Amino acid sequence: MTVLSRRPVTGEDRPLLFEIYASTRAEELKLVPWTAEQKLAFVRQQFEAQDRYYREHYRDTTWEVVLADGVPAGRLYVARWPEEIRVIDIALLPAYRGRGLGTRLLTEVFDEARSAGKPVRIHVEVMNPARALY
Repeated sequence: MTVLSRRPVTGEDRPLLFEIYASTRAEELKLVPWTAEQKLAFVRQQFEAQDRYYREHYRDTTWEVVLADGVPAGRLYVARWPEEIRVIDIALLPAYRGRGLGTRLLTEVFDEARSAGKPVRIHVEVMNPARALY
């Protein structure tokens, strides 16, 4: 069984975080008739905007890299507020999807929330393929 762990995001993780984010946009960008350079520029702009928004609007948040057997596999951002625990973002690199790792991560969050007596909330876009997980 894969050993899952987490560690805080550091400044050196920006390329990894971008790779994770870009992997979540790959399917939808296959439909766009842009060059590879245009797609890269778009995804980079979107990544920077999302990161800026998250950090400006979410306080009391842990920003973590997910490790699978010690290897970076994804990211998990969780806000802990007085009234709820909010999963801001959970994303795994393609090689780690569909193996139950996301379910295990969410189970850890649910266990924490249960112990704290708080609900867990998450916003998921209608077209997100991971919607079935939630």
